[in-house]
Amino acid sequence: MMKRDIRKVCLAILLMLPAYVAPAQKERFNPIYTGVTSLSIAPDARAGAMGDVGCATDPYYDNNCQYWNPSKYPFTKSQAGLSLCYTPWLRQLVSDIDLANLVGYYKLDDYSALSSSITYFSLGEVIVLFGGGISQGPQAVIRPYEMAVDFDYSRKLSEVFSAAVGLRFIYSDLQYNYDDELTPGKAFSADISMFYNNYVGLGRRDCLFGWGLNASNIGSKISYDGGQTNEFIPTNLRMGVSLSVPIDEYNSISFNADANKLMVPTKPTYSQFMSEEHPEEDPGDLSFTSDYATWLAATGYNDLSPIAGIFKSFSDAPGGLEEELREIYWGIGVEYNYNDQFLLRGGYHYENEYKGNRKYFTLGAGFRMNVFSLDAAYLISTAQSNPLDQTLRFTLSFDMDGLKAILGR
Repeated sequence: MMKRDIRKVCLAILLMLPAYVAPAQKERFNPIYTGVTSLSIAPDARAGAMGDVGCATDPYYDNNCQYWNPSKYPFTKSQAGLSLCYTPWLRQLVSDIDLANLVGYYKLDDYSALSSSITYFSLGEVIVLFGGGISQGPQAVIRPYEMAVDFDYSRKLSEVFSAAVGLRFIYSDLQYNYDDELTPGKAFSADISMFYNNYVGLGRRDCLFGWGLNASNIGSKISYDGGQTNEFIPTNLRMGVSLSVPIDEYNSISFNADANKLMVPTKPTYSQFMSEEHPEEDPGDLSFTSDYATWLAATGYNDLSPIAGIFKSFSDAPGGLEEELREIYWGIGVEYNYNDQFLLRGGYHYENEYKGNRKYFTLGAGFRMNVFSLDAAYLISTAQSNPLDQTLRFTLSFDMDGLKAILGR
């Protein structure tokens, strides 16, 4: 028979890891837990090279607004565009986890656009063993994955302001094909976004200023056990600003920044449970995990609706306002543009060490032609032993107007 007990122990250790680390960090390590974490991964190389910033960046040549802010599409140059993004993920740990994203848009007229994307996150191959040990050899190979499909409609409400709404279907298959205990998770969500884009005078230069807001993944919870327990999806509020400054006729530079807040309630930690229920015991003792699950259910965390969770997420951190502010993670990025053909980018991404500790610099470059553009990004971690270190991203984009011009149509 399959060794289900081992699998459950491993899963429990992974789920309880933050609580185990907490005592060593003065019980302050308290990240926000969500399902379908692949929805939080930046898919494209342009934003990935600027510290994962893209909510208000200049959309003129950008096909990849769908993830960051779909309301930017009415401001794009081309009538239609298509991009394929690829990221080898966690290469410091494994060699077969990948994120692929296909995104496209079509402008119905000068004021509105339709856009869509498909995101596929492969967790590679997992070998499942039966019986007493490895000596018996692999009995099955499973390929868990997560995917999302979304559609958005965006429209200019004035010459400088636009808004968009969208729907998303989420599917997460982490099950063992022959295991009745786990089932694929499904969820639906909606996005609401807006974008402001206008020229402002700075000295003798006309600079392009952008401001964006995107509330994404507002939707149902996801369950892997037939609805017995439900997890929040990564509902996120993103705000961004951008300023593009022309240097001369051929050169320009843009400064960009994004701030993010997961609108998901903070999960009561194992350390809280131990301090309340077993104050005399070692907070790192994991022998009370089953009692913790019962205690967690009694707190009402699992019964919170997604909408109630959104409102609760702004005031429920155990550390009060100080901890709420720690839950905001941000990025800054710079892009140098030569003649809309050669681009150099750099940025920095920051997340508090007690909320995930994703801290890294990013570098990248881009090359544009009439028909296509190619972008690449590279991540350099500043946190020790970060599995995201040396992550690469690639994006290949096609301009349909340029393709039509070459084909003579």
